[in-house]
Amino acid sequence: MAHVVILGAGLGGMPMAYEMKEALRAQDRVTVVGNGPNFHFVPSNPWLAVGWRKRADIEFPAAPALAKRGIAFEPAGAKRVHPADNRVELADGRYLDYDYLVIATGPKLAFDEIEGLGPSGHTHSVCHVDHAEKAAQAWQSFVGDPGPIVVGAVQGASCFGPAYEFAFIMDTDLRRRKIRDRVPMTLVTSEPYIGHLGLGGVGDSKTMLESALRERHIKWICNAKVAKVEPGVMHVTEHDEDGKPKREHQLPFRHSMMLPAFKGIDAVAGVEGLVNPRGFVLIDAHQRSPNYPNVYAVGVCVAIPPVEVTPVPTGAPKTGYMIESMVAATAANIRAGIDGRPPSEKATWNAICLADMGDTGIAFVALPQIPPRNVNWFSEGRWVHFAKIAFEKYFIRKMKKGTSEPFYEKYVMKAIGITRLKGRPPA
Repeated sequence: MAHVVILGAGLGGMPMAYEMKEALRAQDRVTVVGNGPNFHFVPSNPWLAVGWRKRADIEFPAAPALAKRGIAFEPAGAKRVHPADNRVELADGRYLDYDYLVIATGPKLAFDEIEGLGPSGHTHSVCHVDHAEKAAQAWQSFVGDPGPIVVGAVQGASCFGPAYEFAFIMDTDLRRRKIRDRVPMTLVTSEPYIGHLGLGGVGDSKTMLESALRERHIKWICNAKVAKVEPGVMHVTEHDEDGKPKREHQLPFRHSMMLPAFKGIDAVAGVEGLVNPRGFVLIDAHQRSPNYPNVYAVGVCVAIPPVEVTPVPTGAPKTGYMIESMVAATAANIRAGIDGRPPSEKATWNAICLADMGDTGIAFVALPQIPPRNVNWFSEGRWVHFAKIAFEKYFIRKMKKGTSEPFYEKYVMKAIGITRLKGRPPA
């Protein structure tokens, strides 16, 4: 009997558990270790942060859903991974032994790297449901007494889509309230240009996102490093294309949401041979640790080098389709190991994203994620807004039901024409 332990009960860990259970033999066991009792749907956090969703709409207890598939759940969280001993130390002092470990924790949010950043400082976040709920409370106060907004992503960030999403969602909400004219808005990003997205741009993303920002009267500062955040003021250094300081900005704000850089979680940070200096898990082409062959990793916690060197540091995103393909490959490779075969499956590191813009949306496809690409496509339309809503409802329902049915491969790719047009999405 093999015991597979999965660290994380989020967008990577829950699908991983269902996929793994389906791939295993009847006598094998799966245990999920969550950092708390609940699953929450991270892509809906921007909606929660302006009051378009309630927490109960996007969160549910993980244990009952996993139990439907015979999967055990430990909500205590992981204190330390001991890969040399094949054990996970839990936060409550207990230990879990494993035959295979899948790390699917997502990141640690590195707010501490910038003075005054984050929910414990002077800016908000949409990276976690707790942060988004706090941001929603602040938003209700803000719309009663509006003023300047600063939104964006700091140096070292690797997830830029939610910054654009939230800027456009706030713009839409303010227009609906008929107070947009009282809110100057500035997007601050470490990207070298608008629409870089940590991917070196996708299709015409630069032109289309610049146009969308202009249309909504949102100013921007690229190649930006946030030096510190004080109450109501963000100190930003704009750099030139050589990475040298170009201009200093003191940006006043009454409301701000800034995405932080990511690091590996404390449970794996500094484990020799397992992670890189930032704490991200090192993997080979089969999602497996090069030094611990019974340890795999999927999702945001995986070490992926930047697509290119940028004047201000940026990272590479891990989008939903990429995570879905990592999950499928990992499940197949663990089953191969149980059967005495070497791993052979590889994830398709392609980037497919649906981003809401309040009343419209943007979608992009980068196949593969790292240029040069076979498909390099970016588009805007109201269909994306509705597709994102459908995605939310479907994914949450799927996680509650306990199915590993691949959403991106079966539905999203078909919806945007990848399958039908043999790699050429519609114009």
